[in-house]
Amino acid sequence: MSLSTHNVSVGYHGQAIVKNVSLTLPEGKIIALLGPNGCGKSTLLKAMARILTPMGGEIHWQGNNLHSTPSQYLATQLALLPQTQPIPEGIKVKDLVAYGRSPYTGFWGRLTKEDHKIIQQAMEQAGVTELSEQFVSELSGGQRQRVWLAMTLAQDTPYLLLDEPTTYMDLNHQVELMNLFKTLNEAGKTIITVLHDINQAARYCNHLVVMKAGEIITQGEPESVLTKELLESVFSVTAQIHTDPVAHTPMCIVE
Repeated sequence: MSLSTHNVSVGYHGQAIVKNVSLTLPEGKIIALLGPNGCGKSTLLKAMARILTPMGGEIHWQGNNLHSTPSQYLATQLALLPQTQPIPEGIKVKDLVAYGRSPYTGFWGRLTKEDHKIIQQAMEQAGVTELSEQFVSELSGGQRQRVWLAMTLAQDTPYLLLDEPTTYMDLNHQVELMNLFKTLNEAGKTIITVLHDINQAARYCNHLVVMKAGEIITQGEPESVLTKELLESVFSVTAQIHTDPVAHTPMCIVE
């Protein structure tokens, strides 16, 4: 199982944001897409989730063109948590999370005992079990983010694609979320996530992809990717690289 791009260009209104990117993402890793605002991280992620159609090149899933893969099957393989989601009116948390089972049941399908078990587990993992009877529209931004995450987890796919998943979350929930990703990864899931916090990415992710101006600058393990020179050339900051005293991963300290 693999996800790869081949000379992919993708953007909006005929303007390419991502330019001729070829990238094979390693399976079984927590992968962070890093780079300055506007560099194409989210655009590339959306293309890999088949939300955006490439202007050129191809994206492959399991060696086949992603856009030739049947939608219902793909929904059992790749799950996307977008950066922003609508605020649905009149729907309870438990019912929204249950929509994650749609690829297996059909939109109006009946949930099985196993479906209910997966839904409950997803709510527990995302920390929203106590919110199950509340209406989504009544929740805070951080709570809604965790509910949408629960729906994504209920989809129960081998690949998770997450666009800035810690948005709106308090620090404690960010830590819980990143630790959850490690647990899911250890259970066999491949996680591809857009992050802004370099130190967070270095601490929790084991493969980094660094982008600038729509192109891949470098990729690899945090220890090899994060250098003083890279931070200056890509992020325009002067920083020192130290070892995190707790996680023993690279830690950037801006001078």
